[in-house]
Amino acid sequence: MTIKPLADRVVIKMTEAEETTKSGIILSGSAKEKPQIAEVVAVGKDVKVCKPGDYMTGRPQLVCGKCGPCRRGQYNVCENLRVQAFQADGVAQDYFITDEDRVVVLPEGMSLDYGAMIEPVAVGAHSTARAGEIAGKNVVVSGAGTIGNLVAQFAIARGAKKVLITDVSDYRLDVARRCGIENTLNVTRVPLSEGIKDVFGDEGYQVGFEVAGVESSICSLMETIEKGSTIVVVAVFAKDPQLSMFYLGEHELSLIGTMMYRHEDYVKAVEEVGKGNINLEPLISDRFSLEDYDNAYKYIDENRATAMKVIIDLDK
Repeated sequence: MTIKPLADRVVIKMTEAEETTKSGIILSGSAKEKPQIAEVVAVGKDVKVCKPGDYMTGRPQLVCGKCGPCRRGQYNVCENLRVQAFQADGVAQDYFITDEDRVVVLPEGMSLDYGAMIEPVAVGAHSTARAGEIAGKNVVVSGAGTIGNLVAQFAIARGAKKVLITDVSDYRLDVARRCGIENTLNVTRVPLSEGIKDVFGDEGYQVGFEVAGVESSICSLMETIEKGSTIVVVAVFAKDPQLSMFYLGEHELSLIGTMMYRHEDYVKAVEEVGKGNINLEPLISDRFSLEDYDNAYKYIDENRATAMKVIIDLDK
């Protein structure tokens, strides 16, 4: 099969995908979902970032390039943002054409499993960058699902002094420890106010990441973080929380939002995974062939409490 792309386009063959149990399914071989990892099979005459035979991942964002956020480089919050698999078609086909400026080539030898998971890793890269300089600071990550886990790992990779991750699930906290996140806390048994004393002592913590998406989580962070510090809200809340303006104002907290990622976050994600600073293996719960697609969904439905990431191999 021969496909001739436009000058700045890249033709890719889908090879592997990942699914997540957080807020639905992510499957890059589905019309409903995002591209994750593919082999480059043809490139336009002006393409410089990749060549046939390379393996790549790519951002699923389609942006207008004309609105205020786009003009100042914040295209991840484009006023007309469409995301492949949500507001735009995904990649339910063997071959797919993408723009050169969304391609990130994977280094030779990187596991295709890891390449399929770069998209959520990039969320960790972007959200930790939103917090500013965190090297040498103590960090609390509230929520130990896949994204919270990756945020915590990225905080460690960026030089945080100590990182504490919290959750209500012992299983997710065990996965966090297997990923190299040493300090964990089940807040159903020990409140955050006590847990931070055990981990940080009198130093307290200066950066918080809300990745649980529940009111009690963000309120606890606001009540316990050091005055003058920063909290980054990563989670998508199903219901708007009621927040204390007292803590926000009197403690001079910076409450910052974060949305997806930009190209440099994909590049940083690939770099840190390639260096071995982000451990993805414990996050892979199971794998299925494309022909076993229905059983992959059944597995997730039956294992909601423990399924983190499920790999779909599109070549099998």
